[in-house]
Amino acid sequence: MTAPTIAFFTRLLDDTTPALRYAHALEQIQQAERHGVGRAWVAQHHFRAAEGGLPAPLVFLAHAAAHTARIRLATGIITLPLEDPVRVAEDAAVADLLSGGRIDLGLGSGGTPSSFPPFGQDVADKAAVYERKLAVLLDALRGEDIGAGNTLYPDTVDLAARVWQATFSAFGGSRAGARGHGLLLSRTQPRGELDPYTPLARVQDPIIDSYLDALPDGVTPRITASRTVFVADDRADALRFAEVGLRRGAANLRRTGQVFPDDDSLEALIALTDTHLGTPEEVIESLAADRTLERATEVAFQVHSVDAPHEHLLRSIELFAREVAPALGYTTEAGLAEAQKKDDS
Repeated sequence: MTAPTIAFFTRLLDDTTPALRYAHALEQIQQAERHGVGRAWVAQHHFRAAEGGLPAPLVFLAHAAAHTARIRLATGIITLPLEDPVRVAEDAAVADLLSGGRIDLGLGSGGTPSSFPPFGQDVADKAAVYERKLAVLLDALRGEDIGAGNTLYPDTVDLAARVWQATFSAFGGSRAGARGHGLLLSRTQPRGELDPYTPLARVQDPIIDSYLDALPDGVTPRITASRTVFVADDRADALRFAEVGLRRGAANLRRTGQVFPDDDSLEALIALTDTHLGTPEEVIESLAADRTLERATEVAFQVHSVDAPHEHLLRSIELFAREVAPALGYTTEAGLAEAQKKDDS
């Protein structure tokens, strides 16, 4: 498989005001672009500032598009059961035009259960609602009739071919593959009946297998694996921030059903939350042991749940792109350009 590209992922969780969260996220995306990162993913969350800071990702990405030039801009994810699929298509189409064709759509059925009632939805129905709304959204993006002879304006050219689906299950992998969509894998996920220290690859490889089995012939796989990565000049700094962030993050994961053993040492939490942190050399060693990344076409790094201060996150982006990615054979935008030159010569 071709060497994976790299992406930056943010949940906009800086410990500050909403306005500064958005300003910091833009600066982080600009930093990622500056260092050759090919795509920026932003998460959508409703109501709870501690879970995520952005309920309207396409609005933010249109803003980011005006302040960047090359980096692709993606939703990771839009919780489709809580949305009007036609409005999602319209907003995505406009943002895509404003960005010069740089928008990618990551979709999912998930989300915090308590976020569903304000939108008139029952979380128990989310799978069926997701399937129904996904069909409408795809029809709209493909320029098909979406009712009473109406079609999407502005048309999206090829945005329907730039859809990813997020999932925790092999069934979800098959669903994404059958439509020829990209696959979004989470930074961590519950181990179910398995030992909580079971490698993440044991959980995510079956999802990839199902995705690839369902992918139509001739369709290129798109597998984005998100990972928690924080790179620092000094491991002590990384541990200092992780002491606060990982404990807070672990408490949130417990509420979603993820099981943690009684050992609440920081090193245990680092392992149990699939976190990669430390100096460049330490992060290189840690990521190299993650076998799922060998099958990914894109590795998306995020600082959550370490949640270091903004200036340290900017440094982490630089260190990851300049030192970690090349050592692991990951490809930056500059590397892709160089490879293209060789192909053309």
